Amino acid sequence: MTTLDLPRALPASRRRPDGEGSVQVEMDPTLRIGRAKVFAVYGKGGIGKSTTSSNLSAAFSKLGKRVLQIGCDPKHDSTFTLTKRLVPTVIDVLETVDFHTEELRPEDYVYEGYNGVMCVEAGGPPAGTGCGGYVVGQTVKLLKEHHLLEDTDVVIFDVLGDVVCGGFAAPLQHAERALIVTANDFDSIFAMNRILAAIKAKSKNYDVRLGGVIANRSKDTDQIDRFNDACGLERVAHFPDLDVIRRSRLKKSTLFEMESSPELDKVLDEYMRLAASLWVGTRELKAEPMKDRDIFDFLGFE
Repeated sequence: MTTLDLPRALPASRRRPDGEGSVQVEMDPTLRIGRAKVFAVYGKGGIGKSTTSSNLSAAFSKLGKRVLQIGCDPKHDSTFTLTKRLVPTVIDVLETVDFHTEELRPEDYVYEGYNGVMCVEAGGPPAGTGCGGYVVGQTVKLLKEHHLLEDTDVVIFDVLGDVVCGGFAAPLQHAERALIVTANDFDSIFAMNRILAAIKAKSKNYDVRLGGVIANRSKDTDQIDRFNDACGLERVAHFPDLDVIRRSRLKKSTLFEMESSPELDKVLDEYMRLAASLWVGTRELKAEPMKDRDIFDFLGFE
């Protein structure tokens, strides 16, 4: 690299504060959802959180519960198997009214999905300029302003990947229980360990507690179970890697809408069992995350 190729700092007169134009704001500490049971679903990116969340929402609805699912991912694809489409996000709708919330109606951003599940996609700020925490806060604020949480029994936050910054950890300050979705592999469990640390940190100031681990896309659970035993976690459900689950996404359908088969029926029974146990209430898990180097040495085969 020659001296001509070296990056040059902008003169002070042309510099702008990092983050200028961001929509990040301080979260309102008084903002609470209310009487509903609230669950936040986390896990490594691509592990199947949206599939798990949507089918869990459907299972709760089958129990006669009034369910609201909130997708917290800029891709806004959390609820498409429930609604059969990509619905507009809260941020998209707010932009159309120049962020004047008083001009919005519930039907502008809340959509009814399968079996009456109400669906909201929070969306996200422009890439590199904003904070997911702001989006979550604005979504909850809108739902409260329109009294949509008063008659809701269950709220499920489906949260972006394994990002555990303050913004995407924001659903934890609303949730009663946090659920971690993982596969029986190194990367998924490594991400789970970091999410566990985020949940522990949030539990110091908020009511959220760890509700358990959902094994997904895995025939076996030996590595998950070893890690759970070592850290004080508990597996609350197990969904194997079945082709019918892949096909349900392609058909834009929940598993409850797929053609019945013995293997599918077992999965549906597991979802119904999980929903029933979460409704009754899971015990608080006081788990301790491992250090990164420790988990690196711990996982795998001798």
